[in-house]
Amino acid sequence: MGQDKIVVVGARENNLKNLTVEIPRDKLVVITGLSGSGKSSLAFDTIYAEGQRRYVESLSAYARQFLGQMDKPDVDHIDGLSPAVSIDQKSSSRNPRSTVGTVTETYDYLRILFARVGTPYCPNGHGPIERQSTDQIVDAARALPEGTKLQILAPVVRGRKGEYKSILQDVAKAGYVRVRVDGEMYEVTDDIPMDRYKQHTIEVVVDRLVMKEGVDRRLADSIEAALKMGKGLVTLSSAGADDVWKDQLFSESYSCPECGFSMPELEPRAFSFNSPYGACPECTGLGTKTEFDPELIIPNRTIPLRDGAIAPFVYKSGETKEWWPDLLDGVGEAMGFDASLPVAELDQVAMDAVMKGIDRPIVVKMRYGRSERKFTRNWDGVLAELRRRYDSTESEWVRNDLAQYMSTKPCPVCLGKRLKPESLSVKVGDRDISQLTGLPVEDALAFFTGVTKKLSARQRTIAERAIKEIVERLKFLLDVGLGYLTLDRNARTLAGGEAQRIRLATQIGSGLMGCLYILDEPSIGLHQRDNRKLIETLKRLRDLGNTVIVVEHDEETMLAADWLIDLGPGAGEHGGQIINQGTVEEFLRGQEGTALYLSGRKSIPIPSRRRQPASPNPLASPPKRSRAR
Repeated sequence: MGQDKIVVVGARENNLKNLTVEIPRDKLVVITGLSGSGKSSLAFDTIYAEGQRRYVESLSAYARQFLGQMDKPDVDHIDGLSPAVSIDQKSSSRNPRSTVGTVTETYDYLRILFARVGTPYCPNGHGPIERQSTDQIVDAARALPEGTKLQILAPVVRGRKGEYKSILQDVAKAGYVRVRVDGEMYEVTDDIPMDRYKQHTIEVVVDRLVMKEGVDRRLADSIEAALKMGKGLVTLSSAGADDVWKDQLFSESYSCPECGFSMPELEPRAFSFNSPYGACPECTGLGTKTEFDPELIIPNRTIPLRDGAIAPFVYKSGETKEWWPDLLDGVGEAMGFDASLPVAELDQVAMDAVMKGIDRPIVVKMRYGRSERKFTRNWDGVLAELRRRYDSTESEWVRNDLAQYMSTKPCPVCLGKRLKPESLSVKVGDRDISQLTGLPVEDALAFFTGVTKKLSARQRTIAERAIKEIVERLKFLLDVGLGYLTLDRNARTLAGGEAQRIRLATQIGSGLMGCLYILDEPSIGLHQRDNRKLIETLKRLRDLGNTVIVVEHDEETMLAADWLIDLGPGAGEHGGQIINQGTVEEFLRGQEGTALYLSGRKSIPIPSRRRQPASPNPLASPPKRSRAR
């Protein structure tokens, strides 16, 4: 067999009728036909499945155990196959942490850029933060009140996995006696428990002293030793008369001279919302929080508070559960409002007390017939009560019942930006990393093509490679018609066509040659004005030396193909046969199937009268024009 074609012999997968076909290599090939005629069975279930299976079989047994191997398709044999890459409509990430930026790897280069040339700014509005000198750190320690107990710690490991026995041995050889591991004090000779698969922080206790006159020299020497051991970092742990220890991290890297705000050396992980060193601690980097929603908890504000206004406290029969009426009466008495009034008549202070709690005990009066019992209890609020019940229950039914009163909203701390305030205070060209990822791809590309003018000569030298990679990836997204997307867009919200085109842009960026790419209707959801961009992208992938097979109905894509294959003549058991194939010129001379419509010999007329829906929906999309079949 020649090496210029893929030869499929005897394909019988699904409804294929013992099909034999020759597909030219290193060309843009479009497979078209009626829905259900066998297009995906040929492209994905036969050609891709066999190409992927053969590639996985070529790997070692060790590597194969980590890869899902596909079953051999029902085909006699296929020759001329390359390693196959499938780009279908189900290939988007379901991970809530995945964004357009992470999927395309653009965000990885953004993190490197900000870590290497970013300028930190004080979050309290005191301007750019500069590096901290040893004298400034010593002065900060001297400012502690007399009598304060002080420990000078050198961080030698920060948030890394491992057991670090050799480091502890080196600490002991250096003459140090104590270390603090994950916040707990140990002697170096102790058997310190450390799980090699968990992250640990190890700090060496360089000195312990009490602030008084005459310790200045010792203080300076100890801080210098700690900075040397901690590679520019030192932790001052101090305790006053209340014996409550407070830690303050100092760095030779960055510190605000006005308010004393200090941050460690900038690292790429500080800008990652998948790392505890960069993620917002409130939402752990998700950008959203699913919490109990007061509007869902009190859906009807005309009902009295104690008589069923709080929906989770009401049985299906309409009777208020347990002792909640008496408890709400106690809250009302403590705050000076009547719990028997409708919710709409209560002011915001009263509602805050009900939903969020109050800081003093309330008196609850329980009535049993003619008797009455009083007791006091703390009131943390309806939201805290529901959260406590949701977290503590082992019943899936109770959890599902409470979940109906919850909603997902942007994180109240980071406002959906996913990162810590320290990370968001670092800027490149007057923009932080969340502002850049919030820009549409078109605007982000314009920013990065001109940002070098705002950088110093040294910064330009450092940032040149990272900016080049970012610009290339943004151009690829623009070329496939995705210039309207933002890099912080959640990957789960992408349409099938959008996810497919993102993967297509990523594959072009990889620059691979000699591969077989198979796509499933990539033009879905794409405006016609951007269709030409998509076709040029497919051609570019072909020109790199790859074979591109596209399952498609779009007329413009078919006319741009190097080779066309039409399956039919019908759907299901009536399909599975090749009724026409060839170059565009040869294909258009066909006497059945898609060729008749593509050549204009047949058409589907637009109805002169449109049927009106029974209940018109103003939000409904207008009817689409039929594509060539």
